[in-house]
Amino acid sequence: MRYSKPLKKNYEFKRLYSRGKQAVSPCMAVYCRPNRTEVDRIGITVGGKIGNAVKRNRVRRRLKEIYRLNEHLLRTGFDIVVVARVRAEYAPYRELEESFLSLCGKLKLLR
Repeated sequence: MRYSKPLKKNYEFKRLYSRGKQAVSPCMAVYCRPNRTEVDRIGITVGGKIGNAVKRNRVRRRLKEIYRLNEHLLRTGFDIVVVARVRAEYAPYRELEESFLSLCGKLKLLR
């Protein structure tokens, strides 16, 4: 992840949920908000409804990889949170990637 840093603080996530734009698909929800810097900040959330820890971490790794491979397509200067939904556990990688890119397109995050 060349152009981005992680979001870690709880208040940063809450700010995005309350004040950010959102787009939703059956596999995930994406929230975004401009952050007035030249780097993106990314946060990935996988809730407890998605299986056990092994399955949640697998979904988290897949979403991180999707972001990393498509990072060059995204505009910089945004805080982005990706929230995995229950269907993401069983979705094929290609479906997750298409869903992520279409949601980024709806939020005008693509270059």
